[in-house]
Amino acid sequence: MSKLTDVPKRILIGRALRSDKLGETLLPKRIALPVFASDALSSVAYAPEEILLTLSVAGVSAIHFSWQIGVVVAIVMLAVVASYRQNVHAYPSGGGDYEVATVNHGSNSGLVVASALMVDYVLTVAVSTTSGVANVVSAVPSLRGHEVALSLAVVVILMGVNLRGVRESGTAFAVPTYAFMVGVLGMTVWGIFRHLVLGADMHAESSAFHLQAEPGESGLAGFALIFLLLRAFSSGCAALTGVEAISNGVPAFRKPKSRNAANTLLLMGSIAVTMFMGIIYLASMTGVRMADDPATQLVGAPGNYHQKTALAQISEAVFSDFKPGFFFVAGVTGLILVLAANTAFNGFPVLGSILAQDRYLPRQLHTRGDRLAFSNGIIVLAGIAMVFIIAYGADPTRLIQLYIVGVFVSFNMSQSGMIRHWTRLLRTETDPKKRAHMIRSRVINSFGLVMTALVLVVVLATKFTHAWVAIMLMVVLFVMMKAIRRHYDGVSMELASAEEPGEEAVLPSRVHSIVLVSKLHKPTLRALAYARLARSGVLEAVTVNVDPPDTKALQAEWQERGIEVPLKVLDSPYREITRPFLEYVKNLRRSSPRDVVTVYIPEYVVGHWYEQLLHNQSALRLKGRLLFTPGVMVVSVPWQLESSERRKQVREWSAPGSVRRGEPRRQQRKPEAAVSGPAKGTGPTNAKDSST
Repeated sequence: MSKLTDVPKRILIGRALRSDKLGETLLPKRIALPVFASDALSSVAYAPEEILLTLSVAGVSAIHFSWQIGVVVAIVMLAVVASYRQNVHAYPSGGGDYEVATVNHGSNSGLVVASALMVDYVLTVAVSTTSGVANVVSAVPSLRGHEVALSLAVVVILMGVNLRGVRESGTAFAVPTYAFMVGVLGMTVWGIFRHLVLGADMHAESSAFHLQAEPGESGLAGFALIFLLLRAFSSGCAALTGVEAISNGVPAFRKPKSRNAANTLLLMGSIAVTMFMGIIYLASMTGVRMADDPATQLVGAPGNYHQKTALAQISEAVFSDFKPGFFFVAGVTGLILVLAANTAFNGFPVLGSILAQDRYLPRQLHTRGDRLAFSNGIIVLAGIAMVFIIAYGADPTRLIQLYIVGVFVSFNMSQSGMIRHWTRLLRTETDPKKRAHMIRSRVINSFGLVMTALVLVVVLATKFTHAWVAIMLMVVLFVMMKAIRRHYDGVSMELASAEEPGEEAVLPSRVHSIVLVSKLHKPTLRALAYARLARSGVLEAVTVNVDPPDTKALQAEWQERGIEVPLKVLDSPYREITRPFLEYVKNLRRSSPRDVVTVYIPEYVVGHWYEQLLHNQSALRLKGRLLFTPGVMVVSVPWQLESSERRKQVREWSAPGSVRRGEPRRQQRKPEAAVSGPAKGTGPTNAKDSST
């Protein structure tokens, strides 16, 4: 059965990679740019449209403010890019905003940033795929009505590509990303050249329509007009989404990591600002009219008029004499908007792995898959994004309203953390050159904080009716991560070894006993003591080397405690537990066919079903495989955690015939589980789950 399931798995994601091949997956700058910058670059495809849609509330009189708003958004973007260049040099480990906030503001601030980033990554996938599909539908109207199905299919494809590994996904997505840059920049240059040099008249298809204000919104002035402009500014700030991705992905760069990441960030910011302002200029030049309700606001539009995206209208006008150019821009725009989700597929799994390592998320998110990618994180991200796509009907405009809050929460926490970082270093630094550099960096981060704080205030003030959903999700994630950490900390305290095991004489026997070891905690010590009592002919402890640092620490502690049972380490180049251990047991059976191999598996028992979700079940799979191996006995040595002991071991029961006689039910205490097996309904923990 395992071979039947392994073949399609290898076809879909490729052959498994050894742990020592991780260095081969690192990215050069030419591949890192499309991998980490596709989200930020693609944002310029819909951010100008969001500005125009917001201004359309007041009719055509407000449209001329679009370029002023665009300039302010560009200034904020450059400030954020400059600020994050300081981040990647100061914190190159890949924790990004989460690490900056945790180190400088404490764990609670770090969790606020982490929850904001996770919401942002999920919405990045949802917004990018639905926006890409919307652009494709604008060019191919026959696909209208199938947006949800198309968006879900795209997410599944992206998940499959990313499961094959970071380098493979980056190589696959590099060409469309560079094609999008060429398409938009080429359209901008050609449009300006036609207008200024050739004197061509270029008009968008909606330029002939009159854009009238929504009822009650005409002639806005004073505070109402200011509020509308602030709303348009906050909508345009969607162009900043994805800027932080590079700071979270520094470990994926080739050496020198920090410098390569900083250079890539600068290149991304320069290209994004140029493209953004180019689209704003062309939209004004071609007279694009966008409306929230085209049927009532676009006077003169035909009854069956379907509003195309702003970028589609601009490219159609600019390439009016060259139709292949229009279809090229439409095609690469749809691709880049879809592939922008790839940024989230790289950022979310890495962040999830770091949070899992810090015990704020389930440990399953910390492990790498066959292709050295964080496969569990990729699958979780795809699943949650698909829920959002279905819930919002694949409508990118509705999804974007939830989008910006998480981005700017993380921006603010990161910039304030960097200010504290530089202030702390300045207290001890005496070198004048280094102090000057730190002061300059602090000024840059301070300016970035002022800009992002203003944007966050504007977003909360103008979009709270939509943004509350994202805020609620952040609160839920924050509480969930605190609860997970509390659980893991409680389990670690319970499993900490507290006493030296007694040394027992071992009598000769034809039983070869193996104690599966992950860490020297109470369950392991109990399993060792229980195995000694069996008086086997051979007794040894075996651990599988999945994480070399943890294995070295275990060996050192084993020697320090003076445990006489030999500890054997099995190498696992593909980070598996089951296969190396099974091969070892089978080799023992081949060498001594008349011997019986007894495997002692220490396990701990939890009291609630949901706690099982927080612990791997690798040992359960191992036990299932060992049960089908001839000549092998499996012994479970349970350790009841406090949560299982608190749970009332009481059940209702009725004596035969008591119900018919109308007698009340009585309480009977359940018998305690025997040492040789787990309580009914409990599963074993992963042998490599250590103190989780």
